[in-house]
Amino acid sequence: MPIVYRSILAPIQFDDPTFNALHYAERLARESDGTLHLLHVVEKYPALGEPDVSENDNIREEETSRQRLTQIAQEQLGAVKWQVHVAAAAPRALAKAIVRVAEEVAADVIVLRTHGRKGLAHLVIGSVAEDVVRNATCPVLTVTPAALQKLVAERS
Repeated sequence: MPIVYRSILAPIQFDDPTFNALHYAERLARESDGTLHLLHVVEKYPALGEPDVSENDNIREEETSRQRLTQIAQEQLGAVKWQVHVAAAAPRALAKAIVRVAEEVAADVIVLRTHGRKGLAHLVIGSVAEDVVRNATCPVLTVTPAALQKLVAERS
C-alpha cells in the first residue's frame, strides 16, 4: 500500500528559477490527492527582544512573497490543491520557521532542495536543510543537486 501524503510542505526559494524540488512535491500531492503548502520565509532582522520567527508582520516583503507564491502555484501546479504561506525569520532561524509552519499545517512530509555545499562553504553558510531534517516532526525529502540534474535530464 503506498504512503499517502495529505499535507505536503514545500519551502520555496525564489533564487531557484526552475523550482525542480517543487515538481517532486507536486507529484506527491497529485498521487496522494493531498494539499501542497507552498512556503517562503522572508529574512528579517528582529530588534532586541523580538521573536526570531513570526507570521503576518505586514511587512512589504511578505505581501510580495505571497503574490509571487500564488503566481508560481498557478503556473506550475495545475489541478493540485495548494495553499500559500509566508513567514518571516532571522537568518539563523530559517529552519525553525519551516518546522513551525510544517507543524501548523500538520505536514506529512517536507520537500525541499539542498544546495549540496561542502567543506568551508557548508561550515560558514550552514545548512537550512540539515536543520530542518534534525528538527522536523515529519519525514523530510531533500532534493540534492544531483537529483535535480537527473530530473532535468529525464524531462529533456
